[in-house]
Amino acid sequence: MNEENLRKIQAITEAALLAAGKPLSVEQLRELFEEDERPARQIMEHVLVLLEQSCRGRGFELRKVASGYRLQVREEYAPWVGRLFEDKPQRYSRALLETLALVAYRQPITRGEIEDIRGVTVSSNIVRTLLEREWVRVVGHRDVPGRPAMFATTKQFLDYFNLEGLDQLPPLSEIRDLEEIGREIEKNIQAEIEFESPARDTGENDGETTPESSPGQTLH
Repeated sequence: MNEENLRKIQAITEAALLAAGKPLSVEQLRELFEEDERPARQIMEHVLVLLEQSCRGRGFELRKVASGYRLQVREEYAPWVGRLFEDKPQRYSRALLETLALVAYRQPITRGEIEDIRGVTVSSNIVRTLLEREWVRVVGHRDVPGRPAMFATTKQFLDYFNLEGLDQLPPLSEIRDLEEIGREIEKNIQAEIEFESPARDTGENDGETTPESSPGQTLH
């Protein structure tokens, strides 16, 4: 394939990633082309390398995440870009962040197991928020009395935190406690530029209590 064709494919790829507003896989990018002009997978991957190189020194970057590739503002420029928007980034409670961290590192995990580790009841607001954000999902039920739901993280969780896979999470041996994990997750959230309404329960009013003072609620 000649250089002119490569430049055209690169321009089409860049335009599609800018318009999509979400990650696109190599196959989704290839399907933008008619069958008789569709680039081979190897060529498309080469074009993505060229596009990544063309972003160097610019205010945005090509980033590979679990669902594919996306163009995004570089993290170091987020404070300035964020001033374009009146809505402040969502803030999440420490309880929600610790719950998310436990799902990420101990999955699959039940609500009761999270409560045993944290020593407090996990509020329904937290579970609902994580499910609505599509950061966690139910992947089965533990084969014990009551058959409690087991939770695991999703591709959307990986995409949001710029991860290709769970193996990119910091090793637990490098993290001292849940609070430190929570701070790391919160830092990523605050750096994220989101173009959506914040009118969503973020778990600020979790209403958490110790298991002794209020029984855990079963998720249906």
